[in-house]
Amino acid sequence: MSELEHAASFRDLKVYQKARKLSREIFAVTKTFPKEEMYSLTDQIRRSSRSIGANIAEAWAKRRYEKHFVSKLTDSDGEQQETQHWIGVAFDCGYISETQGREFVDKCLEVGRMLGGMISKAELFCGELPLAVREESAEYFVSSEN
Repeated sequence: MSELEHAASFRDLKVYQKARKLSREIFAVTKTFPKEEMYSLTDQIRRSSRSIGANIAEAWAKRRYEKHFVSKLTDSDGEQQETQHWIGVAFDCGYISETQGREFVDKCLEVGRMLGGMISKAELFCGELPLAVREESAEYFVSSEN
């Protein structure tokens, strides 16, 4: 198996790049939404789509703590799922076509699969960093020899 190229920054991660592209595309399409949606649907879908990448960036900063890293990636996955919801609402309201909705959902699902891969292999991202901090295993059995 070939070695993965080392990412020096969250900006190097393909999943982050895809999340940013998705948020730009959603921003562009929401410019066509009615003005009365500005503080509801438009704001919600923009916020959730932008939060996908923001949580990836936060996860990267928390790599010293594997559980925090996974937690932030889980938040990112939650935001992509919320974005899927708002895409469905936009379709239901007739603001986007079925084709547009399907394309956006497919991009969300791809990001979700990538996040799932990172979560399941968190140790590869959090591994032997120079200053990595790991929790020691809890002792579940106490010796009665005191």
